[in-house]
Amino acid sequence: MKELLIAIAQGLVEDPAAVAVDVDEPDEEGTVVYHLHVAENDMGRVIGKQGRIAKAIRIVMRAAATRTSGKISVEID
Repeated sequence: MKELLIAIAQGLVEDPAAVAVDVDEPDEEGTVVYHLHVAENDMGRVIGKQGRIAKAIRIVMRAAATRTSGKISVEID
C-alpha cells in the first residue's frame, strides 16, 4: 500500500525524491493512517483544485485497501 501511494505521488510532483510516506499503527477501529509528505512547492499539485486530486488519491487507496479487507486513511502533510 505504501508503495502504491508513493508511485501515485511521484507521478504528480516535480520533485519525486522529496516524496515520503509515514505509516501509523492501526487504531482501535483498525484504520491505518498514511501520512504523505511532499515538497512545499508540490503541495498544490497533490491537492489539486478544490481538493479533487487529493480526493481521488484517497479513493484509489481505499479501493486498494478493500482487497486486503483493511481500512486506511491518507493525510497530506
